[in-house]
Amino acid sequence: MSIDPVCGAAVDERRAPATAFHRGCIYYFCSVEHRDMFLQSPDSYSPRVPCAALKIGIMGSASGELPVPVRTAAFNLGVAAADKGLIVITGAAPGLPWESARGARSRGGLSIGISPALSLDEHVNFYQSPSDVFDVIIYTGSGLMGREIVNIRSSDMVAIVGGHSGTLGEFAIAFDEGKLIGVLTGSGGIADIVPDLVKAMDKQTGANILYESDPRTLVDRLVENYVQEHFQKPSVFVRNSHGGEARLPG
Repeated sequence: MSIDPVCGAAVDERRAPATAFHRGCIYYFCSVEHRDMFLQSPDSYSPRVPCAALKIGIMGSASGELPVPVRTAAFNLGVAAADKGLIVITGAAPGLPWESARGARSRGGLSIGISPALSLDEHVNFYQSPSDVFDVIIYTGSGLMGREIVNIRSSDMVAIVGGHSGTLGEFAIAFDEGKLIGVLTGSGGIADIVPDLVKAMDKQTGANILYESDPRTLVDRLVENYVQEHFQKPSVFVRNSHGGEARLPG
């Protein structure tokens, strides 16, 4: 449950009549009227309730040929996310994930790296991964494939840029679990074949996929879609009537 910042009433997040986005956070309201009051003076109402910023997972190629325009696009995804107040999550990898984290840092944003390693030493020396631009690194000890699950489940929305087999795995998890997914078209790799992948999978999971060639437009659309629609069913995992976790069929 959340609290309506205007009247203090408890609001079920998944059934909220109205929502609003402000400084990286989504707020829930018991009426459209209260949402409109909030939007007239959000800085007056927002301190009344606790709020955690939404998280965007940026998944992309860590190695291989990475043209400058694609690196720049990944960097600009991080910039756009930070400007929105979103927290950036990546696999704490070099290449495009590093560029995205660097972009977020350049705008004072927060980035979290989900490492496959057990420690900083293993992260740097065995996995040959950077540690310089991440505000927080979480050491999962899960290896490259296991780390992908944590990446996706820790993210409210997922952006795909370029990508090889690891990004394919992350996309598959996000798709199968009904996530909100943004694809940066024209960035090569997995990103450019997502429409074919979706057609071949021929499966309804609740995932919502948005396509854009401009990083800032993609981030804007992801936030708008999440706040207006996807918050009602952010993934296939929901709470059942007994308080346990249940997976809805796609």
